[in-house]
Amino acid sequence: MLPCGRDLAALWEEPLSGADRAHTSVCPHCTAALDDLARLRDAVRPDPRPGDGDGGAGTDAAALVERIMGVVRLELRPGRTLPLGEPDEDGWIYEAVAAKVLRSAADSVPGVRSGSCRIRPEPGGRGPVHVHIEVTVGAARALRERAQRVRRRVRDAADAELGMEVASVDVAVTDLHEEPEQEDGA
Repeated sequence: MLPCGRDLAALWEEPLSGADRAHTSVCPHCTAALDDLARLRDAVRPDPRPGDGDGGAGTDAAALVERIMGVVRLELRPGRTLPLGEPDEDGWIYEAVAAKVLRSAADSVPGVRSGSCRIRPEPGGRGPVHVHIEVTVGAARALRERAQRVRRRVRDAADAELGMEVASVDVAVTDLHEEPEQEDGA
């Protein structure tokens, strides 16, 4: 997150709309971030050494490794940030971290296995979030009842473990799976 409130990953990845372009042109934080991205792109772009005539094949190995590692570091960004706490607070969490907590909550429902979990903030960035989680359910289980339990567990985990307010939880049952048979008395 940049000091101006813009998400760095979003700034680098999304084309700028008119309003965003106006902000970015005067914001020193956004301008510096875009300059850093341009330098990174230049660093990983192979360029021939003067007089080599080999199209970059003679590039120093250490410099090449450094350019590649720069790209790797860039790809390891943890995703967009989501609001935590009260609207007047400045608490944030990465989507990947929050999704892991919510998937774990869904997995705690017997007969449920979680899959993809997407968390979308309200327009404006603060306030409750909308959760979409995909699950598979044991074939012998009541689907509607399992979905309701997942919804409750996800809401409870968002509140108790993350301090995140949730506006809605969309549970999509994407498949049924076989469950191992339990022995008598188990």
